Amino acid sequence: MNLKEYYFKKAVPELKKQFGYKNEMQVPKLEKVVLNVGLSKGLKDATFIDTVESTLTRITGQKSIKTKAKKSISNFKIRQGMIIGMKVTLRGKRMYDFVEKLIKVTLPRVRDFRGLDPKALDNKGNLNIGIQEHISFPEIRSDEIEKIHGLEVAIVTTAKKRDEAKALLSALGFPFKEDK
Repeated sequence: MNLKEYYFKKAVPELKKQFGYKNEMQVPKLEKVVLNVGLSKGLKDATFIDTVESTLTRITGQKSIKTKAKKSISNFKIRQGMIIGMKVTLRGKRMYDFVEKLIKVTLPRVRDFRGLDPKALDNKGNLNIGIQEHISFPEIRSDEIEKIHGLEVAIVTTAKKRDEAKALLSALGFPFKEDK
C-alpha cells in the first residue's frame, strides 16, 4: 500500500475521529512539497550550480528552477538577478512518492537522527526539515560526490493549526521526538 492509499484508508478515518470532523473534505492533507538549496558557498562557482541542479533532479525526478536575487545586497556580494538558489515543487503522485521515500529511507539514513523536532511545525501547519548532507538520499551514490551540500524540505499541508498538522504527519508516519 503506497502512502496515498494509506492516507485515505487509515489516516483520514483516524483524523476524523480524533478531531470530530463531519466531512472527509475537512481532514487536512498534503498540498505540496518544496525542496530548496541555497547556493551561498557556490555563488561564483558554475560547477557547484550544475551539481546542485543534477542532485535535485535525481532526488525528485523533476527539473529544478533557479531562484534569482530580487535586489542587490553589497554585504553578501549579491547583485540583482544573480542565481542564489534552486528549488523544486512537487505535487500529486510525485509528492506522495517523495514523502514516502523521505519517511522510510532518507530520514533513517541521516546521521545522528533521533526524530523530527515538533518545533519544526509552524502555526499554519507546515513542516520544515533541514538536511545537512544530501548523501542521505538513496539516489545519490557516495563515490560520485564532488561537493556535499544541504537542502531544505518544506512540507505544506492544508491544516489550520499546529496540532492538526502534527496529527496528520504522525498518522502518515513522520517520526517526531516526544515533547518534554
